[in-house]
Amino acid sequence: MLRIIIICFLLVQFLENPAQKLSRKEKKIISIVQKNNDAAIQLLEQAVNLNSGTMNLEGVKEVGMLFKGQFDQIGMDTKWIDLSNLNRAGHLFAETKGNKGKRVLLIGHLDTVFPENSPFQKMERLPDGTVKGPGTNDMKGGDVILLFALRALHEAGHLADAQIIVALTGDEELTGKPISLSRKDLIDAGKRSDIALGFENSTGFNNVTLARRGSSGWKVEIEGKRAHSSGIFMPGVGAGAVFEAGRILNDFYETLKGEAYLTFNPGIIIGGTEMSYDEPSNTGNAFGKTNVVAQSVIIDGDLRFISEEQKEITRAKMRAIVANNLPETSARITFFDSYPAMPPTQENEDLLKTFSQVSTDMGHGPVEAWDPSKRGAADVSFVAQYVACIDGLGAMGAGGHTPNETIDLATFEVLTQRAAVLIYRLINE
Repeated sequence: MLRIIIICFLLVQFLENPAQKLSRKEKKIISIVQKNNDAAIQLLEQAVNLNSGTMNLEGVKEVGMLFKGQFDQIGMDTKWIDLSNLNRAGHLFAETKGNKGKRVLLIGHLDTVFPENSPFQKMERLPDGTVKGPGTNDMKGGDVILLFALRALHEAGHLADAQIIVALTGDEELTGKPISLSRKDLIDAGKRSDIALGFENSTGFNNVTLARRGSSGWKVEIEGKRAHSSGIFMPGVGAGAVFEAGRILNDFYETLKGEAYLTFNPGIIIGGTEMSYDEPSNTGNAFGKTNVVAQSVIIDGDLRFISEEQKEITRAKMRAIVANNLPETSARITFFDSYPAMPPTQENEDLLKTFSQVSTDMGHGPVEAWDPSKRGAADVSFVAQYVACIDGLGAMGAGGHTPNETIDLATFEVLTQRAAVLIYRLINE
């Protein structure tokens, strides 16, 4: 039923907005995508049926080699960048080294959140027309859209003279550390480009991602005076670590909540008379007694922000709160950078207008920006300070990161066509 509704929607869009502004060359590109759509779906199934959970290094590389062969076939220079020294599989890069038009960077990822031992392993076509499978929309579907958009340009004779870099990372779902190494090649590619297009899963047929929030970690470590509970609040004993933890969290809440696009989440807290905490696994043990003032607490959390400025202002406020200690307690906060923000720049707005015009010219109506508070972090953010960016050009579907992940094949061909025409126009500017 959903498939029928979507097809009817696309038909109405076409009838209301007939494709009258496409060039002869663009119409040929669209027809090539249509001709290749069955092959695209076959490749999608091959890719989905290869487990590539981030820590399945062999599986991630196997998917990378599958796509490498495809990019080789359309005349792109390909290379596998090994990251086994970071306990990650690596990245696949493909490139054309022409000198025509805008220099375009296309971004996807090979890995999924489903480990090698996950029961969710294969693409499956259900009786109601739904197609489900691990990574179908996040984001092997987007990788296939990216590839077949380029294949159409290649078959139409427009790819060889273009300046295009494809970056398919192998650890987007669990980024290798340090990030300065695991994202070095992506950042270098961004510095050599004018525009970046991200093929993460779509938020809607007429939406794209104009901005993404960055993500950062933080940890608060608190110490109090271990003593008999009968002395709590007295000179020399003070408030104890648990009360200090409560004060800090309450002050975070009262001071920081409500700001647009800013969120801060204390994901785990552990404390008592004695405690241990293993940060990589987010697990720990604590011992305490009701008649002993708690000596130690650790709080581990997450911070999301729309700009580097918002991040730094928020961090300064958090440091000030942590430093305003209750009697006989001390606390310190440490911050950990992860994904930078992709702010909504004017250059991104202009790129969105270009894509929206493509969609309108094809008869599918204008495209609008999606609310950045409803999207997580992604690899495109690492190049956002160097190039104009939009994201969300990938497959439509639902249930990402769950065993109910699906892809909408009814829109798959059209999404590929729009991407192909967009790239064509960019490389001819």
